[in-house]
Amino acid sequence: MHNPAMFDWSDLRYFLAVAREGSSLAAARALRVNQSTVHRRLIELERRLGCPLVERRPSGYRLTEYGEELQPYADRVEQAVSALRRHAATFDKGMKGPVRLTCSTTIAHRLMRSELLDRFHKKHPGIRVELLMTDHVLDLSNGEADVAVRGGEAQEKALIGKKIADVPWAIYASRSYVERNGRPKTPEDLDGHCIIEFTGEIASLAAARWLPSKAPQARISGQASNIPSVLLAVKSGGGLAPLPAPLADLDQDLVRVIDPVPELDYPIYMFTHRDLRKIPRIASFFDFCLSRLRPVLTGVERRKKI
Repeated sequence: MHNPAMFDWSDLRYFLAVAREGSSLAAARALRVNQSTVHRRLIELERRLGCPLVERRPSGYRLTEYGEELQPYADRVEQAVSALRRHAATFDKGMKGPVRLTCSTTIAHRLMRSELLDRFHKKHPGIRVELLMTDHVLDLSNGEADVAVRGGEAQEKALIGKKIADVPWAIYASRSYVERNGRPKTPEDLDGHCIIEFTGEIASLAAARWLPSKAPQARISGQASNIPSVLLAVKSGGGLAPLPAPLADLDQDLVRVIDPVPELDYPIYMFTHRDLRKIPRIASFFDFCLSRLRPVLTGVERRKKI
């Protein structure tokens, strides 16, 4: 016999991850655990509640009628636990411990090349900044990170955000590509060249729409779903593409063929949750970066020409 009142609340995390991700493998990746752990905890939750929560299909998982009814309650439990965790964290008035910063791999690359983190650690030796490098948007409200540096305005009212910079984007090719195919001088010249198409998570960027609008007859020689992959495709000589100038200008193998296009400027914001803003170590890092991060994100070391 089961007792619905006796189950492990943490098992709700696994149920919610499966409900949101659609499969146990994707849920395991999101939770950073083994797939077998997701299976085991989900089965245990179903046993304790006495009802099936998901239907297992070849294409993935689908919530049962019971699962759909219970998901809103599980959501509220998750929100309450996250709020409790954030509030309890504000009791910590010390200046020691980690600050988890989430950002894209391209922004992380620029941060690590700069001296910003070293200067902060020297000023606050008891605080350790941990970089969570991912192109996925981590949830600050649910404690997946403490501070975020990313593009676009916040969609959650609970987040405090400050605009850091508008990052310029220019058009790049590899040196080998330019030697073989020549160098376009204007956006209109792009029509006679090969281009790299933006897909997936970066398909909504202004750069993704701008390139085919300027070069509708250009041949698509490759596709990429994240900026590092676009950079590698361009670097390999596959074709032209827009790239963040502060990142691409650091690569000796890339040539800026067209200077930054104003309509491609990408706004970068820094976010934290309003509750986390009260924690001294997080507040100190947030304030430190506000006045120092802009040159890191926008500074162009030099333009590469051939």
